Amino acid sequence: MSLLRKGLLVVIAAFSVLGAGSGAVAVAPEADVAHHGHVSLWQGRVGVWLMSENHGPSSLPGATVRLEFSAPLATGQVLPAACLWGGDRVVFCGTGALRAAGTAHQLDLELRTAGEPEELTVTVDTVWNGGATDRNPGNHRHDVLVPATGDPYVF
Repeated sequence: MSLLRKGLLVVIAAFSVLGAGSGAVAVAPEADVAHHGHVSLWQGRVGVWLMSENHGPSSLPGATVRLEFSAPLATGQVLPAACLWGGDRVVFCGTGALRAAGTAHQLDLELRTAGEPEELTVTVDTVWNGGATDRNPGNHRHDVLVPATGDPYVF
């Protein structure tokens, strides 16, 4: 018997054992996590105002958003309780529960940069959504170029 056939038989046997007795196959929930807001940069400070929401159809126990900055942030800053540092340029924040088509979770951050950059890029992205399938990933990842004008740059 060829190696390919043996491998196929092992896979079929595994599905038979896992499927026997349960009668159902576990399917990941489907959700559509979206992030929108704006970013401002002025005099070595960067502000991020972020709304995270779930367009459904399934509710989520929570999601994690990653904010990645192209310039390093100053050390020693305290983050909100739902956030933690992932390096000198990365902050991870939990959204809390996101009901399907429910209310949005708001996050407001004001951080200092390590210097006074003339501009920076902020990447906003979902890095965890409870294992849900998201057929519309384009609305939860954004790259925002932010000149140091103090103006809000919307995403």
